Amino acid sequence: MILGIGVDLCKIERMRHFAEREAFLARVFSEEEREYAKERSDPARHFAGSFAAKEALAKAGGWGLASIGMKSVAVRRHEGRPFLVLSPEVSGLLKDAGIERAHLSLSHDGEYAVAIVVLEGKEG
Repeated sequence: MILGIGVDLCKIERMRHFAEREAFLARVFSEEEREYAKERSDPARHFAGSFAAKEALAKAGGWGLASIGMKSVAVRRHEGRPFLVLSPEVSGLLKDAGIERAHLSLSHDGEYAVAIVVLEGKEG
């Protein structure tokens, strides 16, 4: 059963501006996310996607990003597919809500990156 859906859109140029500040990157993204993006031809594009994924998860669960924390959620890729890596605290939030899986889809086009998160589990 679907228990939550969240979507977020992030302007890549806005992230390009913020990505110039190493302190911002260290505060928002995991080391793995930073390394992945910096290995790509347009790091801002990938930072924007990861940022949107964090926002989409917070929206899907109804928690708000401030309550789960930026570095409590990371995007990892395996065989070209993105998935979320959650801190023990965020995993506990999902478990308490009956959520068993968090599905992630990312896309980039033109000036924007978009992320959709679908939360699946058992109600009650």
